[in-house]
Amino acid sequence: MNIEIITSINTKLKETGFGSLQACNDVLASVKLLGHSVLVTSCNSIGELHDVVKRNPDLVILAAKYMPVKDGDDIWFSDYFAQHQITFSGSNRETLKYDSDKVLAKKHLASLGIKTTSFFTAIPGEYKCEAELPLSFPLFLKPTDAANGNGIDDQSFVENFNDFKAKVLSLFSIYKQPVLVEEYLGGREFTVAVIKSNSGKMSISAIELEPPVSSGTLRILGAAVKKHDTERLIEITLDDINSVNDIAALSFQGLGVRGFARIDVKIDKNGICYFMEANLVPGMNRSTNYFPRACDMANKMSYNEVIQLILSESFGRVIAKQKRDTMYEQEAKNYAI
Repeated sequence: MNIEIITSINTKLKETGFGSLQACNDVLASVKLLGHSVLVTSCNSIGELHDVVKRNPDLVILAAKYMPVKDGDDIWFSDYFAQHQITFSGSNRETLKYDSDKVLAKKHLASLGIKTTSFFTAIPGEYKCEAELPLSFPLFLKPTDAANGNGIDDQSFVENFNDFKAKVLSLFSIYKQPVLVEEYLGGREFTVAVIKSNSGKMSISAIELEPPVSSGTLRILGAAVKKHDTERLIEITLDDINSVNDIAALSFQGLGVRGFARIDVKIDKNGICYFMEANLVPGMNRSTNYFPRACDMANKMSYNEVIQLILSESFGRVIAKQKRDTMYEQEAKNYAI
């Protein structure tokens, strides 16, 4: 197959994606080992997107969700390539909204009976006093659509109204959106790599994430921790596996994810699991990102095996499309005769 890995320069640095160019090159090397012709293309203009369409690859692997457009609407790669009938990896635009909007994902899964943390959103000045808040302290505040721990630090954990107001103002000033305010769960947290292959079989790889202690006894998995890789990745015990895997699988299916995703899960002090958020274009750096490392730790899968498995669903759609195209061409010839 002729394959292109599509990425884009995003100076906002808040959206999910495979990561740096190095991550794209890691994926490229694995796809080459599968025997395909593959290249990495950074699309930063509509002209560069048109060039991809002209080349008409069998598959585009989307390493980013969209191409930012200055003074215009972002161009979502899934929409663009769907319109041009080019098969792309991962979920469609309708599902990707659950990655970009944590509130939307929580509301949707809650409507299906899947446990997620209680939450509300806030903008500066919306709540005048503690009595008006929908939830009691302690609370945890973060951006609605940021990734990679952006906007999360020790001040995200708040125990009083003054700290609440300060963090809401800080996040709103940066992200220009209502702030997500969650009930604080003091338990452990997990990340789960979920892959659904072309056969429909689901592979689930869960690991525990343990950030270093920061203020007092707090362990906050924020941007600084992720940037410097100071968190511990821990294999989880048999006692935890079933409950963590179950909610990850239910969340994956409930959101209508196609192919692969990383689902974040947290437990409360009573050991009950809650969905936290979904990353539908997870980082793919061979040595540092959670998704491939979880697959390695939980299921002893090599990086190349991970890439092969996450692309099996995409390859299945490419082959099905090629068969349809061949059939239509044959029917057209028969009709002409």
